[in-house]
Amino acid sequence: MAKEPKLAVIPLGGLGEIGKNMTAVRFGENIVLIDCGLMFPEEEMLGIDIVIPDITYLLEHKEQVLGILLTHGHEDHIGALPYVLRQINVPVYGSKLTLGLVQGKLKEHNMLEQVKLTTVKPRDIISVGPFKVEFIRVSHSIPDSMAIAIHTPVGTLLHTGDFKIDQTPVDGEVIDLPRFAALGEKGVLVMLSDSTNVERSGYTMSERVVGNTFDETFRHAQERILIATFASNVHRLQQAITVAHKYERHVAVVGRSMANVVQVASELGYLHIPEGTLVELDEANRLPKNKVVLLTTGSQGEPMSALTRIAMNDHRQVDIMHGDTIIISATPIPGNEKLVARIIDQLFKLGAKVIYEAVSGIHVSGHPSQEELKLMLNLIRPKFFIPVHGEYRMLKRHAELAKELGIPSENIFVGENGQVLEFNRKTGRTLGRVTSGRVLVDGLGVGDVGNIVLRDRKQLSQDGILIVVVTMDKENNQVLAGPDIVSRGFVYVRESEMLMEEAKTKVKMALEKCCVRGISEWAAMKSVIRDDLGKFLYEKTRRRPMILPIIMEV
Repeated sequence: MAKEPKLAVIPLGGLGEIGKNMTAVRFGENIVLIDCGLMFPEEEMLGIDIVIPDITYLLEHKEQVLGILLTHGHEDHIGALPYVLRQINVPVYGSKLTLGLVQGKLKEHNMLEQVKLTTVKPRDIISVGPFKVEFIRVSHSIPDSMAIAIHTPVGTLLHTGDFKIDQTPVDGEVIDLPRFAALGEKGVLVMLSDSTNVERSGYTMSERVVGNTFDETFRHAQERILIATFASNVHRLQQAITVAHKYERHVAVVGRSMANVVQVASELGYLHIPEGTLVELDEANRLPKNKVVLLTTGSQGEPMSALTRIAMNDHRQVDIMHGDTIIISATPIPGNEKLVARIIDQLFKLGAKVIYEAVSGIHVSGHPSQEELKLMLNLIRPKFFIPVHGEYRMLKRHAELAKELGIPSENIFVGENGQVLEFNRKTGRTLGRVTSGRVLVDGLGVGDVGNIVLRDRKQLSQDGILIVVVTMDKENNQVLAGPDIVSRGFVYVRESEMLMEEAKTKVKMALEKCCVRGISEWAAMKSVIRDDLGKFLYEKTRRRPMILPIIMEV
């Protein structure tokens, strides 16, 4: 009897990190991808724009990839699509709003014509190769979010996507708990679940709480109101617009990504804007201050975002005025706390009233806290469990939670990106690794900046560069001109003339040393200059600038 193919789960991003979510699901010779996200660079990734998953494994099995299934429209789930589809052009499946946002991305990259996008609704079941793929409604901080159940001959795999259990969502579209319960009843082989908020006890508050807080703030605000939030949080934007309309204020949008989402969401019917409420920014500036609400990006203090530019008096159309009320409706992503604090300080200095504390109810998370995670685990009762979407400590904590609920520890897999987890009806095991990691995107270059270039950038940013130029006679190895030294970011030359003169002497001595030793290879000579000068400068300054010797021959 032929052996039954096994079901493999291969996370290519999103484990041990928040971002660049991508999971390959393989059955026999067929692969589908769940999500295709990007991550924003960490501080030491100097000059990098975005980070996307390494898809070497998918390129090696290009013929087997059948499609990409999207859970929702956040950047960390759809952002890498233009880069991946350029190399593996397969159909993409997602909800109406998710694909609306994807279309905008593909249009920017001039790829809209080549890619096949298929819209699906909650409870739809579609066939992709041997997979029966089912989409299930969940609540999250962007509408139209879905969990994905993949039915295979050996059992069902359930990926919750990003979710929370919101009993009173803004759009009235409640998470489909009956469907999850029915799946659990029938039996789920493997479940992958969101671990972002596993460290928080209790429940995540409903999005409606924010609407009530907005109402109260609008009631008391005397002058203009600015709300900074994630552009993609359509429910938050909806609540701001509804409350603005109630208090007879006009709304203007600041920031490109915010304008883009408002346009897509209102065209597709996810954002209901009462007539006459939305105005252009120019018009808003002419209206009485107590009749205006500005929606802006930059709740994370990003250097180029609208709110940061406004706070630094660097925005063409918006200045902070005394008496403005500013609501920062988001919590800082770990690592962004300093940036956000700096912006808040700056806004206070300009005379604004800033509401930013999480306790004030101006922000609720889109991810499930412990009690919701327990509820999901108890509804599904999977045979095998893989915590996903979180840093390593979160995955670990989520695994402990599953253990407390009675899932045997040998059936829980805390994985890493690139690990192959293989399952049949009865057993699960870790089976080696595939290539995975980060591909850095800088400008138009994808993956051409690696660790060595980053290391150079770091060195340049810390100690600067010294360029040594010498002109030599090739025939008899004589120095005809120089050495000249150009310094950038190392020392201010005018104040360090002595040091520069000594450095030139060092270079001359290094060249004489080469002459005595009979070294005439340019590469070897450069190496001697680099070593001798480097040692001298370190002794003098305790700095290690990058030294670039240039030898011109005549």
